[in-house]
Amino acid sequence: MPPFRRFHSLIPPSQSASAIAFQWLSKTQKLPPQKQTQLLDANQLQRFSATLSRTELSESLPENDTPLPACYHLAYFTPSQIEQDLGRDGTDTTFNPPNPFTRRMWAGGELEWIQKDTGRLKVGQVVTERTELLSAEGKRTRAGEEMIVVAVEKQYENEHGLALVDRRYISLWDTCGNFISSTSLLSHIYRNWIFRPEIKEPQVPAAQPEESPFPDGYNTRDFCQTPVTLFRFSALTFNAHKIHYNKEWCKEVEGHRDLVVHGPLNLVNIVNFWRDLKGGDVLPKRIAYRATGPLYAGEKYRLILDSEKDRITEARMIDSYGKVSMRGQIEGFE
Repeated sequence: MPPFRRFHSLIPPSQSASAIAFQWLSKTQKLPPQKQTQLLDANQLQRFSATLSRTELSESLPENDTPLPACYHLAYFTPSQIEQDLGRDGTDTTFNPPNPFTRRMWAGGELEWIQKDTGRLKVGQVVTERTELLSAEGKRTRAGEEMIVVAVEKQYENEHGLALVDRRYISLWDTCGNFISSTSLLSHIYRNWIFRPEIKEPQVPAAQPEESPFPDGYNTRDFCQTPVTLFRFSALTFNAHKIHYNKEWCKEVEGHRDLVVHGPLNLVNIVNFWRDLKGGDVLPKRIAYRATGPLYAGEKYRLILDSEKDRITEARMIDSYGKVSMRGQIEGFE
């Protein structure tokens, strides 16, 4: 398989975010969608399950035709760049806009499973991922900082045809720590990455708030992620973003008070809790989710799932200080 193209070019940094986004998009949309094909091997599924402490698929090697649980495709089709091509913060730069918009953040999206049974992704299948860059738009945060919003959609096809559509978007916090959303949770969204200028001066970590009791909920599950879990999740998804494993980078450069829990890890845990409550190897029809604030290693947080209404289950994650850090909706098949 040929190496991935890097969808960026040199554009004068003095231009506005809108001008840079327009020129970059005009060039990249002339290129065909990015494709890669991969065997869904049992070893990766077993180790991903072990990282999530899910013994049903980690105690022995899964057999061929074992269905992938919802969202476990995230362990496959990982970035393939060599280290010298990664960003300063360790992120993959395949779809990066030109400098200075190199600091990527991702914290939400939407997933849609096309078929309930026959078209599922399974161990032993050869699956093709098709990635398409849809849009790039220059915007400003509430603090006035320029950024570029990049929308990407990924489709996964097996021998039965289209199995899964993965649309992701990114939410972010401005320089004052305020959350900024690129879109509402319920809108039709794609995988959007937001690129902010590279950090020039180290950010000061925010003070740790005073803890508050967790709220009650219809169904609850508590978490406290360890650096080991974050490292293993980063390794399996081949994610070298330093905010997940390098505490010095977190505190001395980006202004986080500790290692940041992966947004996709929280997504998988939300869906796993929903599956446990449903019982059996149930597959959702659609999931929409977005993060509204960071969660940190060593700090407890609670997942609350409301009662299902019209096949929709509302989800939210709340940190130890009373702040909602992720929201989601899970829609089941009829």
